[in-house]
Amino acid sequence: MEIPQIISQLHKSIEDIELELVELGEPVLDMPELITSANLLRSNQYLAQLSQKQSRLLFAYSTYSNALDDTISVLFDVNEDLKNLLRKHSNLISSEKSHQKLTASKNKKKSSIKKTPRKKLTNKEKIKFKDVKISMK
Repeated sequence: MEIPQIISQLHKSIEDIELELVELGEPVLDMPELITSANLLRSNQYLAQLSQKQSRLLFAYSTYSNALDDTISVLFDVNEDLKNLLRKHSNLISSEKSHQKLTASKNKKKSSIKKTPRKKLTNKEKIKFKDVKISMK
């Protein structure tokens, strides 16, 4: 059974027991027509019922409290896990951004190196260049 269902059932049980206590009402006053021992017996029965219901209520509250403690522990564990995941994710994003910046700056440096434009050769220079190529062979 899941924790939320357990807590819900315990809460319902507490409400039921509290209702029983309210229905039990106040102790019955002594009836003058009964002898003292009969009045004491009736009072004892009432107190026994009251004690039993109060014990059940205390047990229900104790169990309910323990279930809530378990739930809070689980929530704190989940919260810590989420924080750790967020830190890891944040670190991955920041390292990815720094890697991208590093790559971008390298690309910038490469692109910032200016190539000197070639000078257009005149016809005379072209002919000399062809002669030089031919003589090298």
